[in-house]
Amino acid sequence: MKTRHFLSLFDLSPAELGQVVRRATELKALHRRGERYAPLSQKVLGMIFEKASTRTRISFEAGMAQLGGSSIFLAPHDTQLGRGEPIEDTARVLSGMVDIVMIRTFGHSLIERFAACATVPVINGLTDYNHPCQLLADLQTVIEQRGDLRGQTAAWIGDGNNMCNSYLEAACQFGFQLRIAVPPGYEPDGELLKRAASRAVLLRDPLAAARGADWVATDVWTSMGWEEESQRRLRDFAPYKVTAEIMAQARPDAIFLHCLPAHRGEEVSAEVIDGPQSRVWDEAENRLHAQKALIEFLLLGDKASA
Repeated sequence: MKTRHFLSLFDLSPAELGQVVRRATELKALHRRGERYAPLSQKVLGMIFEKASTRTRISFEAGMAQLGGSSIFLAPHDTQLGRGEPIEDTARVLSGMVDIVMIRTFGHSLIERFAACATVPVINGLTDYNHPCQLLADLQTVIEQRGDLRGQTAAWIGDGNNMCNSYLEAACQFGFQLRIAVPPGYEPDGELLKRAASRAVLLRDPLAAARGADWVATDVWTSMGWEEESQRRLRDFAPYKVTAEIMAQARPDAIFLHCLPAHRGEEVSAEVIDGPQSRVWDEAENRLHAQKALIEFLLLGDKASA
């Protein structure tokens, strides 16, 4: 089977993405029934972290264990990457020792360079450009709660960051409509906006973005690497906090999503994230199952079976 990578949602076809998300829900049900499914015996996941993580590390490590495999955590100071070894050399070495690699880093070009030299699947665990694994979990959550994505409308409110970029990718691949409300100067990637032109609209008014939406999503205002701008961002994003007033503009049965960690009182009020419309805990749990389905797809392809 040809080596497949998952650096963005565009690396899989819409049909393949749908297959992975459906499979995630199947694996979740299997796990909750307590049934053992371990097709990845003796398979090893290498995990390279240049950015701190809670959900990404735990979900990949636990997921690999549940599938019968094992994982190795690698921080920059643990490897020769921290001493200047070319990423291409690391990719070639790891390809001979592990079966699949997940990378969580800053610059997107680094993961592209790694994948270009790797002979095993490479998964994007987050870059400054996008966060495709989180979108698998988000969309699994929406489908579980609200059904087929086609015809639905999502509202993204806040920063046009890596999560917003992945929402643009998802709108293209899954066929839902996306309204993005961001302050001037914080827009998402321009090329992605053009690519998603038939699916996405850029707004300045968060109330207008949320009007009639099936789900509302946001993220922190100051992502990792932007801490020096935190005070300016707090000022610029103040009108974009997701509040009960904004959620009242959405459909009565709309849900709220946040990839976490969250700062209550900044990008979202406690009333919303801890309220009845919030599905952030389901969303967080679904990282585990969505990534299990992705790993299974990349390593086993059509051989996957419960």
